[in-house]
Amino acid sequence: MVGPSARTTIAFYRIPSLLAAIGAVLLTYWTALGFVTRRGALLAGLMMASCVLLGVEARLAKTDAVLLLTTLASMAALTRAYLRPGPAKGDLGLAALFWTALAAGILVKGPLAPLFVGLPILVLAIADRSAGFMRALMPLPGLIWCLLLCLPWFIAIYFVTGGAFYEHAVGVDMLGKVADGAEGHWGPPGTYLLAIWGTFWPSVVLVAMAVPFAWKQRREKPVRLLLALVVPCWLVFEIAATKLPHYVLPLYPGLAILTALAIERGAVDSVGRRLGDLRGFWPILGSILVVVLGAAFVWLEGDWAYGVGAIPFLAFAVYLLFRAAFAFRPAGAAASFAVAVCGALCLYVGVYHFLLPHLRAVWISQSLAEIARESGCPAASIATVPYQEPSLAFLVGTDLRFTDPVQAADLLKQGGCTLAFIGSNMVPLFEQRAQEIGLRYKAASSLSGFTYNGGRNVVITVFRPVEGTP
Repeated sequence: MVGPSARTTIAFYRIPSLLAAIGAVLLTYWTALGFVTRRGALLAGLMMASCVLLGVEARLAKTDAVLLLTTLASMAALTRAYLRPGPAKGDLGLAALFWTALAAGILVKGPLAPLFVGLPILVLAIADRSAGFMRALMPLPGLIWCLLLCLPWFIAIYFVTGGAFYEHAVGVDMLGKVADGAEGHWGPPGTYLLAIWGTFWPSVVLVAMAVPFAWKQRREKPVRLLLALVVPCWLVFEIAATKLPHYVLPLYPGLAILTALAIERGAVDSVGRRLGDLRGFWPILGSILVVVLGAAFVWLEGDWAYGVGAIPFLAFAVYLLFRAAFAFRPAGAAASFAVAVCGALCLYVGVYHFLLPHLRAVWISQSLAEIARESGCPAASIATVPYQEPSLAFLVGTDLRFTDPVQAADLLKQGGCTLAFIGSNMVPLFEQRAQEIGLRYKAASSLSGFTYNGGRNVVITVFRPVEGTP
């Protein structure tokens, strides 16, 4: 179980992600107002607020929720510019929002932000045979402003790393993920189309029902804009070899707004029997999730004192999801979705409050951090390989050494209060180096767990030098 100090540290580093997720929901509402009424905009915001993937990203100390916020801000400005009636003319407010958010997205995640907004602009310009709508965003001064915000960091990182950062970021990280499945995260085309049934649940049921409307009305200006915000980038990510669910998260607000527009036009309420039967995925996927989580709770050594507390919430969630499915025809899409969201909320309470925090085998970083605190060794005297999750640096200290087995053995050779967290696959290399340099060491402890980021079981041994080692 996670200790109080670890909980406080984790919560602190999650704050930017949480605030970004809340901001993304509000921005979805504001963006949707250009397409639908306030009720429809509220529905679109609710779709994002109940999104499984956004809920996960809001609880992780990562940059993906922040990237969603920045790209959505640029998309919001773009939609306002594109849908503006009459001749396009410069709008300082929209331009400032668009280019400042784009610069922030570049600083957060590099080329992904320009991809999410640049590709839709290109598609719209080709479809309309004109890019006149960009005049409202003041392209020339806006681009200069964007460069002024980004260039100081690009120049500084070049001199600090001697250009190695760009070599790794472009050659290894970006191009490598396009050609090969980086870190084992490979998937065939269509992976995201399949994954969305879990990552954008429960809204994905209505999204699927809105597809015929989107196709029939694809030449209508608002629908064409929303399709341009989603489809081109989606295809790019489907083609790329590396597949991770959060890559397409910035495309979900466009799907939510498009679905809200279809509901407001009555297109979802009037779907045929086959599409209408998709409402069954609300209770079906909810029930599957409950069963899978229950099995995972047992397998990952969950604390049953808390697991029992989740049962009422999970049971009531499944009940509400069944009610939502049966209420679809008589009550309509919007009302039944509201019931489904209530069911999803109950499920999330059971999962996030009772189950996940008490899965002993998942909280590897917290267990290692506790070992580090008990040892009294400073972060700079602790090496870890190959387990190198950012959460470990948050909990132990930013001076923690993410290194290799050779350097870990060399660190212990220095003597004093030093530790090495060595994964089972790296122990032979560590032992070989220790023998070469005459290091006397001992295994202080060992722990096993499951890395939710990499999705694999790990065994980590904590080594320290034998007292008296020079």
